Amino acid sequence: MRYLRLLFTFWQTSLAARMEYRTAFVTAFLEAGLEAAGKVFGVYLFYASGYDLGGWRWQEALLVLGLASLIDSFFIGVFNPNLRRISEMVQQGTLDFVLLKPVSSQFWMSTQEFAAVGLPFLLVSLGLIAYAAAAVGLSAGGWLLLALGAAAALLLAYAVAFLFATTSIWFVKVFNVVYFLNTIVWTGQYPVQAYSRPFRLFMTFVLPVYFMTTAPAEVALARLGPGWLVVLFAVALAALLLSRAFWRFALRFYASASS
Repeated sequence: MRYLRLLFTFWQTSLAARMEYRTAFVTAFLEAGLEAAGKVFGVYLFYASGYDLGGWRWQEALLVLGLASLIDSFFIGVFNPNLRRISEMVQQGTLDFVLLKPVSSQFWMSTQEFAAVGLPFLLVSLGLIAYAAAAVGLSAGGWLLLALGAAAALLLAYAVAFLFATTSIWFVKVFNVVYFLNTIVWTGQYPVQAYSRPFRLFMTFVLPVYFMTTAPAEVALARLGPGWLVVLFAVALAALLLSRAFWRFALRFYASASS
């Protein structure tokens, strides 16, 4: 409960500060809508020409696109604003002040800011997911599986992003690699079956984009059995534990301002 109160305080303060720039917030809504429309149109072009993406129907492919958009909205609103600060704090030596606080340093570094510009992208992505799920006629159980699969996907996306950001302890200006990860995740806007076999293997076992976008949609659509939901959470939790262990290991090499 203490961490939930901290999270509420962090995000309430961050949103209050950023919502002062209302023009930027409205512009972000327009940008989110235009970006989503462009992505949907890109998928539509495949189906309009008679090509299906790996055997997926139009509405099913939109569900995958919606999940990719959801993850992207968290990169914009939460992951990027917070994780880039690791590199800045290491460079300035101010990470000391975080390590001295009586809370998990990983929690503090991961949640302190919420960029209001990510909220429009979040709402648009949820709208796209809701439309696609209704269009394919998901049952109540399918909606539940979709929600749980999306939660596992977000947890996995965060863990992988934090792993990349942690390398800032050694390579101070490496944060651009997190933006690169954000770009790679966007390759998951199409079902992995639409790609060649080598790239499918890369998206599954090297950068687990498959588990962030395609797999949750397959579980919700009953392309995979409900037991795969356990697999999704197992992969996400394993990545989360690895990110925490790697963070604790990396801190041993942190040369603080007082060192």
